[in-house]
Amino acid sequence: QVQLVESGGGLVQDGGSLRLSCTASGRAFSSYHVAWFRQAPRKEREFVAALDWTGLDTSYTDSVRGRFTISRDSLKATVYLQMDNLKPEDTAVYYCAAVRTVNGAPTLDHMYDYWGQGTQVTVSS
Repeated sequence: QVQLVESGGGLVQDGGSLRLSCTASGRAFSSYHVAWFRQAPRKEREFVAALDWTGLDTSYTDSVRGRFTISRDSLKATVYLQMDNLKPEDTAVYYCAAVRTVNGAPTLDHMYDYWGQGTQVTVSS
């Protein structure tokens, strides 16, 4: 069992930066693939970024590639999402997720077993 708690959301101006954190409790978190998803008002939840358990293989949705960076600190059992050059369309509730599989980090939300409660990110224009 893994519990995930996100933090770091807030209000930022267009072009600003935020760093989201997702801290895990539970055993062997370092062996889990992790990801960030987001859900904007009146929209479906969408994939943002994923990182495999080794920390070497990343994937990003096209709209954030080059602006967002996913990373992890296994000693702290924490996953980060550094978000730079934020845009109003990045406004959403951001969720971290984790799964332990033999394959690489998925990009589909239904493949993840554990979810945090979400943290709000609002980008003003």
